[in-house]
Amino acid sequence: MKCLPGSVFCSSEIAPLKRVIVHRPDEGIARISPKDAEELLFDDIVHLPNMQEEHDVFTAVLRAFLGKENVLETQQLLAEALGADEESKQWMINEIIDYEELPTDVKELLQGLSNDELADLLISGYMEKEDYYLFDPIPNFIFTRDIAVVVNDFVIITKAARSARFRENFLARFIFFAHPIFKETRDQNKIINMNDVNEFPPSRKGDFISIEGGDMMIINKDYLLIGCSERTNAYSIKLLKDALFSRKVVKNVVQVNIPLDRAYMHLDTIFTQINANHTCAFKPIILEGLSSYVEVHRHTGTSTTYASLDEFLKAEINTKMKFILSGDGESPWQEREQWTDGCNLVALRQGVALTYDRNPKTELAFRDYGYTVIHARQLLADFESGKLKPEDIKNTIITLPSNELSRARGGSHCMTCPIERESL
Repeated sequence: MKCLPGSVFCSSEIAPLKRVIVHRPDEGIARISPKDAEELLFDDIVHLPNMQEEHDVFTAVLRAFLGKENVLETQQLLAEALGADEESKQWMINEIIDYEELPTDVKELLQGLSNDELADLLISGYMEKEDYYLFDPIPNFIFTRDIAVVVNDFVIITKAARSARFRENFLARFIFFAHPIFKETRDQNKIINMNDVNEFPPSRKGDFISIEGGDMMIINKDYLLIGCSERTNAYSIKLLKDALFSRKVVKNVVQVNIPLDRAYMHLDTIFTQINANHTCAFKPIILEGLSSYVEVHRHTGTSTTYASLDEFLKAEINTKMKFILSGDGESPWQEREQWTDGCNLVALRQGVALTYDRNPKTELAFRDYGYTVIHARQLLADFESGKLKPEDIKNTIITLPSNELSRARGGSHCMTCPIERESL
């Protein structure tokens, strides 16, 4: 199915989701061994068929709410971008040979591939028809949140912290700069490319550009949160802030400083919003300010500092904001369930969000706040039978099968790159 053109727009985390980019776990994940797992940023060895089945349930829910045509797959987008014109395809072949330091005699082999075959190779690193491994897989591509973020009507293409994810950035740039559905955004110069060394160079002190989508959240049209974390550094936030202010994209950039720890690699591992008055949060950092503080940088040149994200949100965003806590705010459950993405939810609309099915104490907290909790498989069966309709679902947390998906260290927020939401 061809993707239809349309402008990008996201001015919140909770407005009705209209279009989203996802990536189904690919064959490259099956190639990860214990020896190279750490280098490829995977904490465990997963069983690919089960992981794919769980992800299929996830995308089936997205399609039920958004429509099949609005759940876009990266591999399809890449194949269509390659097919947009022959010049683009040849450019990609030349670039990937240079980027991956492949021998020049590979060029003829790549030129003989169809667009679909080449897209598969670029993602998985494996050429099935030749039984030939050209380069490493990119298993973290399932976390499409990290490759790009839409802020109002601009696209920010991110720059990964670790070299294992650099090809993800490379492919994301190609998709956004070559695919026809993003032509309007390109024509209006509304793409900010963090890989552009002219606008985003390393600093004279040796600071490099490192900023990932899991650290960025658009709270409303005027406020962008950016986590300063294990994967996103303060230097990159400063340069992006200047770029956003010069283009008048937002009025406030909020730097949320969190511990530089694998357990909290991105802001969305400890905080996501699911409703106007409700966020999911890891109590020690978000409410108690453990090793964290918040700096609000304004387009006027002034700034304000807060001791915690809790304090900032109630002071500048919503005095009625409530926090639904991972593990219900009790140890050791809060630490266990934060680790298995109890705070990492994506909202399909206000009060309707997706999470994993392995965080029982957090589920109790959702119920205490008046939410219905239903498993995704049951919900899909109810849709199929006509018992329920997507438009009838309100104040509901949908739990996803997660025996294998959760081992990759990322939840539903990580696995979605929203490119269009309605305005609130």
